[in-house]
Amino acid sequence: MKSRDNFIQIAQIGKTVGLRGFLKLHLHTDFPEQFQNNKVFYLQNDTTITIEQYNKKRGIIKFVGFDDKEGASVLTNQFLYTTFEDSSKNCQLKKNEYFWYDMINVVVIEKDTTLGQVIDIQRFDPNDFLIVQTTKELRDKSLPKQFLIPYIDRYIINFDKDKKIIYTKDTLELLKNS
Repeated sequence: MKSRDNFIQIAQIGKTVGLRGFLKLHLHTDFPEQFQNNKVFYLQNDTTITIEQYNKKRGIIKFVGFDDKEGASVLTNQFLYTTFEDSSKNCQLKKNEYFWYDMINVVVIEKDTTLGQVIDIQRFDPNDFLIVQTTKELRDKSLPKQFLIPYIDRYIINFDKDKKIIYTKDTLELLKNS
């Protein structure tokens, strides 16, 4: 791949299922609808791969050119990637839904205080949590280097995607108690 920064890991290919080249697919995405026949994805070794069949109900997939168990087994444990551009085209978001990659590196502000910057997002069922790198000013006041903010209405007021700012409430208390 030209640059890993342009790609999103969306699934891992599991073991073979049956004799005709089907494989178990372990999703790392909230958008299984992007796995459609003839869609092209990327493997970590810079090659493209095309879906021949995907059975969402059974969680299995078959790729073009991998027609038997032996041939398909070379794909086991490989990761599937898509581009940000393809993800935006193929995944329909509802109002006030955002891709995780849109929220990485955004600034977190509560009232007039900048708390830090989102460096990652993790899912701890049933909620997503923003992992925030605390600002130097707050770290200098002996506050933690990082803290978690649950992405729920209780804490998140608004996400301004254009300005790359998340406005929060009561998160300074989360930081102080971390």
